[in-house]
Amino acid sequence: TLESVINARARATQVTINPDNLDENSIQKYKQVQGELSSALARLLVVSENYPNLKANQAFSDLRVTLEGTENRIAVERMKYNDMSRDFNKAIQFFPGNLLAGGMAPMPYFEAEAGSEKAPTVDFN
Repeated sequence: TLESVINARARATQVTINPDNLDENSIQKYKQVQGELSSALARLLVVSENYPNLKANQAFSDLRVTLEGTENRIAVERMKYNDMSRDFNKAIQFFPGNLLAGGMAPMPYFEAEAGSEKAPTVDFN
């Protein structure tokens, strides 16, 4: 489980989005690696619930707090991005923004994956 978290984190940190070339494919690739990381982290948290010694370890507790903070920051930044994209998309549709935009394409949104609101189930049997 820890190896899958480490590998997913490594893949997630390697994928970057170039703001000059922002399209639906780059957002989908970014969402995919972020989803893999979230899934691996969820499995790690399930393992920690099943092993009280690991749960009591201070370093692991610090890791959990850090991961929760990171997930919260990502959610906030996604929300900010979607708000800015919505404002931009509205601005380029109406006068005078449509004249100033000069045919610019609407910005894509970060959308939640289907079923992402549910934690994955992990069976150790």
